[in-house]
Amino acid sequence: MVKSIYVDGSGGSDPGYGFFVKETGESFYEKKPNITNNQAEYLAIIAALKKFIDSNEEVIIFSDSKNTVSQLNHDFAINKEELRMLAREAWSLIAKFSKLKLQWIPRSENFAGKMLGS
Repeated sequence: MVKSIYVDGSGGSDPGYGFFVKETGESFYEKKPNITNNQAEYLAIIAALKKFIDSNEEVIIFSDSKNTVSQLNHDFAINKEELRMLAREAWSLIAKFSKLKLQWIPRSENFAGKMLGS
């Protein structure tokens, strides 16, 4: 079975991050002050990775942040140290999955954004 996990995060005036699991309806959201949009997107992916680290199923993480997905897939460089630190944490978790894919989707298709109200 595949777990389709949709992640989303936002900085600004109502900062936070979370994820939504399409197959089960499970969701998670945490408010976090003083973060940027990019940090929030990374934190959403890290939260999902931590939650499902023991899963033997194929996991697909969908994000509407092309930048974050491309950085974690080693397609884009990471120029900010605070994002490099988050990427290193994500990569150390990603390494523990046997079947994991990070995929960009348009914002209009992001269930997490709809479920989390962002």
